Amino acid sequence: MTRLRVEPGTPHPLGATWNGSGVNFALFSAHAEKVELCLFDRQGRRELERIALPEYTHEVFHGYFPDIRPGQLYGYRVHGPYAPKEGHRFNPNKLLIDPYARALSGELKRPDHCFGYRIASGREDLSFDRRDSARVMPKCVVVDPAVTWGRDIAPKVPWADTIIYEAHVKGMTARHPEVAEPLRGSFAGLTNPDVIEHLTKLGVTAIELMPVQAFFDDDFLLKKNLSNYWGYNTIAFFAPAPRYISPGANFHEFKLMVRKLHEAGIEVILDVVYNHTAEGNHLGPTLSFRGIDNASYYMLADDPRHYYDTTGTGNTLNLRHPRVLQMVTDSLRYWVEECHVDGFRFDLATALGRERESFSHDAVFFDTIRQDPILSRVKLIAEPWDIGPDGYQLGNFPPGWAEWNGAYRDVTRSYWKGDDGALPDLARGLLGFADLFERRGRKPWASVNFVTAHDGFTLTDLVSYNDKHNEANGEGNRDGHDDNRSWNGGVEGPTDDPAIAELRDRQRRNFILTLLLSQGTPMLLMGDEQGRSQGGNNNAYCQDNETSWMQWEGLGPRETALREFTARVVAFRRLHPLLRQTQYLHGEAVQSRGVPDVQWLKPEGGVMGEAEWQDHLRKAVGLMLSGEEATSLLILCNAAPNDTDFDLPAISGSKRWRRVIETFSGEIGGAEYEPGTRLHLPSRSMIVLEG
Repeated sequence: MTRLRVEPGTPHPLGATWNGSGVNFALFSAHAEKVELCLFDRQGRRELERIALPEYTHEVFHGYFPDIRPGQLYGYRVHGPYAPKEGHRFNPNKLLIDPYARALSGELKRPDHCFGYRIASGREDLSFDRRDSARVMPKCVVVDPAVTWGRDIAPKVPWADTIIYEAHVKGMTARHPEVAEPLRGSFAGLTNPDVIEHLTKLGVTAIELMPVQAFFDDDFLLKKNLSNYWGYNTIAFFAPAPRYISPGANFHEFKLMVRKLHEAGIEVILDVVYNHTAEGNHLGPTLSFRGIDNASYYMLADDPRHYYDTTGTGNTLNLRHPRVLQMVTDSLRYWVEECHVDGFRFDLATALGRERESFSHDAVFFDTIRQDPILSRVKLIAEPWDIGPDGYQLGNFPPGWAEWNGAYRDVTRSYWKGDDGALPDLARGLLGFADLFERRGRKPWASVNFVTAHDGFTLTDLVSYNDKHNEANGEGNRDGHDDNRSWNGGVEGPTDDPAIAELRDRQRRNFILTLLLSQGTPMLLMGDEQGRSQGGNNNAYCQDNETSWMQWEGLGPRETALREFTARVVAFRRLHPLLRQTQYLHGEAVQSRGVPDVQWLKPEGGVMGEAEWQDHLRKAVGLMLSGEEATSLLILCNAAPNDTDFDLPAISGSKRWRRVIETFSGEIGGAEYEPGTRLHLPSRSMIVLEG
């Protein structure tokens, strides 16, 4: 390669920016002494040239290269003090990923070459390591962002009408018979008409994709011949994961996927990990941020050799630093403006609002999002916890945010397991946990309700296992949650006992119906609608195999019936505004009808009183919802092991009650009943009536 021309360029925008004539490179580092741009051949194997960025303005190294074109592979080498005791980890022997890289080429190989230190004589003195990591590192790619979107129109589904489907790009398509083999496990695989038809028939309005930003496999997993399947190990916040791009395609494949899902009326929500990076703790590899400016990008401990870690992954990003905050918000805007995504679910979101030990709903990150004209208008979902002090912050996020409601999961599981005293909490869940969320103008949709998620048992495993079975993870079954609130019905794991199989079917229907009848935003887990099992593994983060992948072929009649039941219940929810309230319900009178908007009823007749709510052995209750329209809904629940009878209440006018859904057999539709009729409610079942 002939010597490239280099000009001063500009300190903004950060990253590698193609302007039609050349490429501007800009990299922030407050403590570096020199930054070298390293250019590689098309295969990324040979370093062709190493050129120092000529200018340093406002803590940004920058330079403009008229001869570089899109497709060029590059990385950085950053010079500065190697002084771990002062928080600095500069090592120019380590090729570094541009934090603003729009695409990566290749996967990380042999990460041992990426460690910036050596431990001398068995002591943790972090002595300097001189091994060059370029040949094992992925390379950044200069991209041309231009793409033809056509008539892409965002569905813009109102929050109150949203039904989320949490899915994994590979897990959704790896076993699908109609997805071509080369496309399985890719963004293109999700655009297959049969895959999209499955989502539309189910009736969901949004797909929440587990992490798709570029991530690496942890070294300790690779040594066990496992991988980071879930992807909560991000290293490049602007780049789609290369493993999800099909052979011969490029990063634009993600955009095509978004467009195809939008055409089907389905929003795309990304699960994003801005709380930590793949560089791990102080003994982790030097891949990007650590070597660019460790003291700026990370929250350091009192001993700057170490990190202040509230995530359990070894490090925590320092969002109090303006340049780190800028990187995160620039990344979010990129995915919205350039890639047309509709929202985000933030992993361990409590860490984003921390001032070290304390959490604030008015932290700089949340205030920045709230005033942003782009980000404040998309769907924002917090996972409202981390492992730091006071890490569980359910209900404490600011206006505009929804939150994964772990309390809903727990109380719903406890109730249908048959635990004593669970009924009052179930009632809170059915009405959207107003005690947690009804403040500062927040609406019922702020509670993202779920019974199962990627982290934990699937729905089928929830009713099939009392204990976790994570032996395949290679951690002695010590990983994963122990508080699962699951019940196997009498036998651990698969069974041929028809009575237990029928009970498990009924329990699956109970969970699905409860979820979709509750006020708030329901979220279904990929495959729960057709009986996906992980064999009792409740922490399948490293199982990139049939343990985690969705099964499409060979489904039995029970699984097919469950899928049909789920779709019908989703359709029922979308049909009834009473189940999609935009205000919290408190038993206030409906003006046009003179009846309360919500009533809690005893099976023996009459309204639940304080004594009934305090009866810990009570496991049956009725919930009647009424609105301005003439229709009322009556939801009857019985988690007891015994059948009970329910006296149907009076209803306005001369109407009768019509049974529309029941979980004992899974029937949709049914008989009509006069008010005052004593209706038989089988054990561990639900009945929904309309009047």
